[in-house]
Amino acid sequence: MSPIKIVQESFRFALQALFGNKLRAFLSLLGVSIGVFAIISVFALVDSLERNIRNSLDSLGENVVFVMKWPWASGQDYPWWKYYQRPLPQLKELSILESRLELAEAITFVARASEKTAKYEENDVQGVGISAVSHAYQDVYDFDLSRGRYFTTLESNTGKPVAMIGANIAEKLFESDNPLGKHIKFMGQRAVVVGVFSKVGDHLIGNSDDDNIVIPVQFARSFMRLNSETSKPLFSVKAKLGITNDQLKEDLVRVMRSIRRLPPKADDNFALNETSMLSEGVDGLFRVIDLAGLVIGGFSLLVGGFGIANIMFVSVKERTTIIGIQKSLGARNRFILIQFLFEAIVLSVIGGFFGLFLVYLGTLIANASLDFELILSLKNILLGFFVSVFIGLVSGAIPAYSAARLDPVEAIRSGQ
Repeated sequence: MSPIKIVQESFRFALQALFGNKLRAFLSLLGVSIGVFAIISVFALVDSLERNIRNSLDSLGENVVFVMKWPWASGQDYPWWKYYQRPLPQLKELSILESRLELAEAITFVARASEKTAKYEENDVQGVGISAVSHAYQDVYDFDLSRGRYFTTLESNTGKPVAMIGANIAEKLFESDNPLGKHIKFMGQRAVVVGVFSKVGDHLIGNSDDDNIVIPVQFARSFMRLNSETSKPLFSVKAKLGITNDQLKEDLVRVMRSIRRLPPKADDNFALNETSMLSEGVDGLFRVIDLAGLVIGGFSLLVGGFGIANIMFVSVKERTTIIGIQKSLGARNRFILIQFLFEAIVLSVIGGFFGLFLVYLGTLIANASLDFELILSLKNILLGFFVSVFIGLVSGAIPAYSAARLDPVEAIRSGQ
């Protein structure tokens, strides 16, 4: 029999096994469906979370070093009491850094205030972040404006009351009106809107510009405490083209130690952080989550595999006479083996596709109800398919082998 004929016959027998006893087939395939659903849903969630976090880290910049009081790295020997005594980055250090750094393309001072309220006429929005930045902010961070412009040098240097607002703030305060040129209120101040950030969505790490107001730091000096722990001041330093972060950090250590007049043997009283430090932690976290998903889904697939094996053993018993007739007409053991193996794979793949369909429905529901994008990628779809094929192959191996080893005479006699 040709391979195409074998596939056709095996598919027909698989459908007979599926519809011949619907309840038995449903309960048996349910294990495969749940297993595939568990594994692929975990992987889809992890991939979506990882993509969001990677995008958040990318928005911070791979070639950017952050000069801060506290280091991002932590561990059992984290000497917090030592870091607590460090001075905060100060705005007055900015001009010295700009003049002395040799490997930096741009440097900006950033201080933030969180959970504030912004108002326009009768409308208000809560939970807003305020970022006070020096003029080079646009040279360090990548962002797009859907409307308006960035601050002029004069506005930044003289502290003009101007602001760029996030897409969510613009939507809630102004609805369909054009926000440019209008005055908003926050922290007891009035500022003119000169720009609106393009919508980027929520970030799990870092601050999304959707709910952020960016103002010149010279404007913020009159009402924000720029040198306090609550404002978390920092310098963001972008390396020149072709300069690595390690080279930039060496340059920063040299200049920062001279600014703060540290003796040669004294420890640094500042931290140099970069996104790679967060990326390493993210990689370890997602490896653990992936392993947990495999373990959880593995147990479900094990149950599903036993269900497929049960169907196949029953199918072999019910078709013992047919097997005997096929062998008496010249069918080889290989044909019988392939026939039952393919039948087991078809049953398992049907269960797997049902599990993938449940994952797809879950992503639609999650995307409709949450402000977070879940994606069922082609990689995970193919993974679910190959997992189903593997379970069908393994669970159908023993029943197929037992069917192939049947003696034709005994098979025909046992069916009478």
